[in-house]
Amino acid sequence: MTIKPKVVLTGFMASGKSAVGRALAVRLGRRFIDSDHEIAARAGKPIAQIFAEDGEAAFRRLEREVIAALAAAPEPAVIATGGGALVDDANYAALARVGIVVCLTARPEVIARRVSASNVVRPKLAEGNLPLEQRIVQLMEQRKTAYARAAIVVDTSDLTINAAAERVLRALEGRE
Repeated sequence: MTIKPKVVLTGFMASGKSAVGRALAVRLGRRFIDSDHEIAARAGKPIAQIFAEDGEAAFRRLEREVIAALAAAPEPAVIATGGGALVDDANYAALARVGIVVCLTARPEVIARRVSASNVVRPKLAEGNLPLEQRIVQLMEQRKTAYARAAIVVDTSDLTINAAAERVLRALEGRE
């Protein structure tokens, strides 16, 4: 089995990109990289603070720089992107050139439950003054076209982290 050098996990926030990515990286014997962590490290502050102090445009510029660097890095890796990263055509093109893009999905009510149980601040959910699940549905709709470009889609709604990682691995093996 030969899997492309980079496996790129995209999808909506709280779909499991980081958790499934870590589990998948272990199974593949590859380094796990979370692009949001890389962005925060480069900026010297958390994502929510970047949004609050510098705005979304500044965050997206940093995100594009980090993704270009991750795509250019020669070593095989499993990369988890932020939920909106692959909406940007340049980010999608850079990562699709060097790896296989996998979209993790989950039903809106599952996303709402996961987000509510998390202590992570999610700036995009605060926009629009809408109830949480309604804002999730709205954002999902806005990103639908970007997520549809993925080569593989796995719904994590009813899966454990390990089961989702196994499902992604089986899908990757089936493509090669």
